[in-house]
Amino acid sequence: MEKYKIIFLGTPEFAIPSLEGLYEKENVIAVVTQPDKPKGRGLKLSPSPIKTWALSKGLKVLEPLKLKDSQVIETLKSFLPDLIVVCAYGKILPKELLEIPKFGCWNIHASLLPKYRGASPINWAILEGEKETGITIILMDEGLDTGPILLQKKIPILEEDNAITLAKKLSLLGKEAILEAIELHKKGILKPFPQPEEGISYAPILKKEDGFFTFEESAKIIERKAKAFLPWPVAFTYYKNKLLKVFSAKAIPIEHKEKPGTILDINKEGILVATSENAILLKEVQLEGKKKISAYEFACGQRLKAGALLE
Repeated sequence: MEKYKIIFLGTPEFAIPSLEGLYEKENVIAVVTQPDKPKGRGLKLSPSPIKTWALSKGLKVLEPLKLKDSQVIETLKSFLPDLIVVCAYGKILPKELLEIPKFGCWNIHASLLPKYRGASPINWAILEGEKETGITIILMDEGLDTGPILLQKKIPILEEDNAITLAKKLSLLGKEAILEAIELHKKGILKPFPQPEEGISYAPILKKEDGFFTFEESAKIIERKAKAFLPWPVAFTYYKNKLLKVFSAKAIPIEHKEKPGTILDINKEGILVATSENAILLKEVQLEGKKKISAYEFACGQRLKAGALLE
């Protein structure tokens, strides 16, 4: 079958497997990504992961500040693409761009739409305690992830999954899904259907304060926050007026009558803390200004004892 001429829009590492698959199977004629951003202490300009990968393959890379710019639109038109594929690009596409490719713009979205429309579907699916998630390929319209569904693929969210491990799985599933959708389209058997009107939910862009928790919350909610907010903003609380990040934690189903925040036990596994419902085992933490360490090392360094309040 003839290869499709594709313009790919993406920015983070999550999008690399999809671009890689399209590069191997189809004709990627250009890559559009976010401009270089300052990083680190020196605020040195750093390219997006997609830009780095694309340039390593000799692909043409565009980094427009605004997609609505008439010159940008005209440049993309001049490529005469069959398809524009979008994966975690980071900006809404204007109508003028949506109308450019012969077969439309397809988005690789990391949720089972209409659930978790928006910027952070993986994080919010974990936070809400979902048992499964997946990839949805949609034919894009002017709304926020509202276009007709072309294809969906599901995977379970496992007990040991966090936002980092789940993103890796969904990144590979996205590659599989977009290649399958293109193959079905070439065969003339890919039929878009509207998203269900029931079950719509949103996954807004993450803010630092989303990671905050207190031991007045349930152990299950604290565990979900520890899993959901990696690698940023990371679940956090405060200890002696200093920010205490929690990188790993597990809800332990035990009954107690202690005040939330009371240390129930300290062992090599971590610090077991009473919550409003059950207890949370803190496993890996980082105190403001210090390195990330095991919770047991933290307890030893702070001379914490069972019965004391972690506050």
